[in-house]
Amino acid sequence: MDGQKRIAIQGVAGAFHEVAARRFFGENISVEECDTFRILSRKLHNGEVDFALMAIENTIAGTLMPNYSLVSEFGLKIVGEVYLHIEMQLMALPGVQLEQVQFVHSHPIAIAQCREYLDTLQNVTVVEKNDTAESAQNIIKQNFKNVAAIAGAQAAQLYGLNVIVPNIHTNKQNFTRFFVLSREEKIVENANKTSLCFEIEHRSGSLAEVLMLFAINGLNLTKIQSVPILGKPYQYNFFIDLEWNDIALYRSVMKRFSEKVRSYTLLGEYERKSLHLVA
Repeated sequence: MDGQKRIAIQGVAGAFHEVAARRFFGENISVEECDTFRILSRKLHNGEVDFALMAIENTIAGTLMPNYSLVSEFGLKIVGEVYLHIEMQLMALPGVQLEQVQFVHSHPIAIAQCREYLDTLQNVTVVEKNDTAESAQNIIKQNFKNVAAIAGAQAAQLYGLNVIVPNIHTNKQNFTRFFVLSREEKIVENANKTSLCFEIEHRSGSLAEVLMLFAINGLNLTKIQSVPILGKPYQYNFFIDLEWNDIALYRSVMKRFSEKVRSYTLLGEYERKSLHLVA
């Protein structure tokens, strides 16, 4: 269809990445399925798609640090974010009962999010797979009668599976944050959030100076993550998220910030989204 945006997702149709893509861009999109985040990044970098959705952190499983590295490696730009409430369902072929299940397939992070429930199952082997929705898809493809998958309700609906145990995730406040990525920088209307990576001088107090610059000027530091620099033992790159309300003040602070760090990369300026906790 004319005007369709081509969006790369990790996983297959029905995956949480597709749900996040449609929430951000709407229904008029064409989804490009990618087995790995590296393939996703390469397709976007090479111009095979217009945008990509990439999970970056989960409230239970934590940060996907390799994905930050991919954003930097391929020179991708963050142009938006999506928070998705993650609800995990245990699903199987129609007619299959829980007592018949001998194997449970899903992505390692989904398994971690459901560990408390899975530990109650007896004589069941949990098997790590590449993707939640693909695990559901494979049950249909292989006609597995002794396998259940952990995935979202949209995957069960898409592939014609029955949810045999709903909402098996341990923590009901389970959210995943996704980056919306472009291969080039875009001016985002109403931008009020920044993600960036920086390296500081390897001396006492250098990080504190940077953080104090943000604090005294009212820029809200919502995330900080350190990653070791290869070849420089005990030195780190820092990935941070900043929120601001005054664009002029933000620009002024960033000028002073650039003078305090050894180097930095602006990963993107975009509009922040709110996370709405579940009652």
